[in-house]
Amino acid sequence: MTVRLDAVDWKILDELQRDGRMTNVELSRRVGISAPPCLRRVRALEEAGIIEGYRALLDEKSLGYDLMAFAMVHLISQAEVDLDAFQEMIAHWPQVRSAWMLSGDVDFLMLCVTPDLRSFQNLVLDITAAPNVRNVKTALTLKQSKNAPVVPLEAGLPQGSVRGA
Repeated sequence: MTVRLDAVDWKILDELQRDGRMTNVELSRRVGISAPPCLRRVRALEEAGIIEGYRALLDEKSLGYDLMAFAMVHLISQAEVDLDAFQEMIAHWPQVRSAWMLSGDVDFLMLCVTPDLRSFQNLVLDITAAPNVRNVKTALTLKQSKNAPVVPLEAGLPQGSVRGA
């Protein structure tokens, strides 16, 4: 189902993506419409699946997760049933923050967080021992250069719109 978004919808998305905790009254003020239609639009965007949810972004280091690393997994078989089984397995591992199925030499790229190197080594052992895993390559992160948990909306903003205006 294709949803047509107008300029107000794009402004709502832009504002909520930058601050999902603001009140509907504040949101309606920022986008230039009254509160009741603003709330109706937000609910319609949620029902259409464009707004998937709201959450707090946590700093993993402040919570004791000092190691962030990537694990690149190559499976023995890329049959759909095997790919699905691997995805189901890692979905239950809280140390795997995000995972992507890829084309090419690596089947899965996973961003992992653990308290320390020993914990990460144990996670890698678990991944390596999983059914259908051929090998696992890892890369420890040294520094995060960018963390933008937002969708770039500039392409959808109406001509002449300025972000934050």
